[in-house]
Amino acid sequence: MVPCPSKTSPRPPVPRVHHGLLPPPAGLFASGLQRAAARPPGGRKEGDVTSTRPEVSHSFPPLRPAPGRRGGSKAIYRILIQSRLSVPKGLGYLTIMAPRNFLSMRSNFLFGSRCWMIRFSAEILLKTVSFRLFRVKCGNADRESLENEELLNNLLKMGVDVDMAKKRQPGVFNRTGTKEQDLKMFLLSKGASKEVIASIISRYPRAITRTPESLSERWDLWRRIMTSDLEIINILQRSPESFFRSNNNLNLENNIKFLYSFGLTHKCLCRLLTNAPRTFSNSLDLNKQMIEFLQEVFLSLGHNKPRDFVRKIILKNPFILIQSTKRVKTNIEFLQSTFNLNGEKLLVLLSGPGAKILDLSNDYVNRNYTNIKEKLFFLGCTKEEIHKFILRYPDVIFLGEKKFNDKIDCLIEEKFSISQIIENPRILDSSINTLKNRIKELVNAGYNFSTSNIALLSWSQKRYNAKLKKLNIE
Repeated sequence: MVPCPSKTSPRPPVPRVHHGLLPPPAGLFASGLQRAAARPPGGRKEGDVTSTRPEVSHSFPPLRPAPGRRGGSKAIYRILIQSRLSVPKGLGYLTIMAPRNFLSMRSNFLFGSRCWMIRFSAEILLKTVSFRLFRVKCGNADRESLENEELLNNLLKMGVDVDMAKKRQPGVFNRTGTKEQDLKMFLLSKGASKEVIASIISRYPRAITRTPESLSERWDLWRRIMTSDLEIINILQRSPESFFRSNNNLNLENNIKFLYSFGLTHKCLCRLLTNAPRTFSNSLDLNKQMIEFLQEVFLSLGHNKPRDFVRKIILKNPFILIQSTKRVKTNIEFLQSTFNLNGEKLLVLLSGPGAKILDLSNDYVNRNYTNIKEKLFFLGCTKEEIHKFILRYPDVIFLGEKKFNDKIDCLIEEKFSISQIIENPRILDSSINTLKNRIKELVNAGYNFSTSNIALLSWSQKRYNAKLKKLNIE
């Protein structure tokens, strides 16, 4: 950018610049000569150093970008439309041919001062970053043309939700040599239905890139844990990513050997694979890191056999191995500091009901705890009563703010005292509709909640029906 030249001083000569990238188009300056010849005389001042060369005049309207906005790309696009200049697509750039001195612009983006853009020479080279709209449009067209039409037809015939698959993993549709037919035949041989196969591919289309050999080897490794092909099919139907996410079968085999060597039983590994199959897709180092961390925690709390406690935690919470050590550590510190637990009490909590909340988000735990505390304080509970309530049933931390508040309000409206609720926290496991229906049925059957236990509100349906039948007979 250079300062605006004085109106009285002669304009300095503007040398012809040629970058050597593309030759100037034929007839470009000829059109300028013709327009210059058609101009009335006296259009150029005496002493003008550029008088040896005809000047091209243009009648573009003034371009004034809005204050505080960079309107360069829009301004150039506007000029292109008005002047009908061609925009040939090059390799990695767009080249725009235009006559020199075609643009002057004032801008106030530099300290609010008036500045003039340097006049352009015959060739202007603009990177594609200035024309993202053009590049995006071309990119979309290229992507659509690259899609494997044969693959699309095959997936549609198989009943796959192609729109869902494209949203999840669009890159798969640009590949060649996919194995959708091999995958279909493999899963059919294991007992999967066509509908299940279509659902698996719709939700995890990368599955069609796995070779039959890799699938067969991985299936055999899973069968070391699961007792039947149907159990594996059920897992794939629920979480296809767990099986197809990785084709590193050596890592899977090493994870199985490591977890067995740590003392986890076949039943425990089966539960891990059923509930948290990503455990086996983790790198071996990640699983070792979490188990070593848990052992260190229990050693620091004064326990001499940390392996036993680690196994208990994994049995209580199979999701813990797919979480970060930072998250688990923060939750342990929260439990210890919030409830002022010594080493022995913390060990009992972590290896028991408290293990279930170790994999929760730290923000989620803190937010729900704060809500529980404020709600119960408002209803007249003391800090000791609140801590006793949560430690007796830590699963209450799983309840979000609205759900917890609504259930408490429902029970209060039904004339239950807050002390009854604190003594029986498991009743909060039931939905509001279940609570209302059971309360109504029990009252009609003559059940007196003020003198009887309210724990039956959280009983299983089978046990509750038996109790209700007995009450109606009496």
